[in-house]
Amino acid sequence: MSKYDPLTKALERSARAAVPMSFAEVERILGFGLPRSARTYRPWWSNNAESHTQARSWLSAGFRASEVSLEGEEVVFVRDESQGGHARPDATGTGPHPVFGCMAGTVTVPVGTDLTEPGVPEWGDWAGETRLYNE
Repeated sequence: MSKYDPLTKALERSARAAVPMSFAEVERILGFGLPRSARTYRPWWSNNAESHTQARSWLSAGFRASEVSLEGEEVVFVRDESQGGHARPDATGTGPHPVFGCMAGTVTVPVGTDLTEPGVPEWGDWAGETRLYNE
């Protein structure tokens, strides 16, 4: 559970492709004031879920922060169509962890390999008697 979850829920309810908000509106939705860095550093609004917990809120709702105006204190959240309207799942409990599937395609199993066969055939052989460990 993140303190930015109210923003996630608000964006999930929106059917619009672009959701413009003032920083004051974001604060009203969250129920607390944005940190000073949100008003002074554009990178606070980056779409980097690995290092920005606030970014996870809009990314998990399927949006990206765009058109950030620090001077006008406005941001436009744009639906991320590259993800079919849903951003990459994250570790907030709304979907699989980001590392899910990251190793896909990196392991090759030779043709004819029985993955259910023990790697060491004598694994259960005690004194010439074959037993299973749970026997």
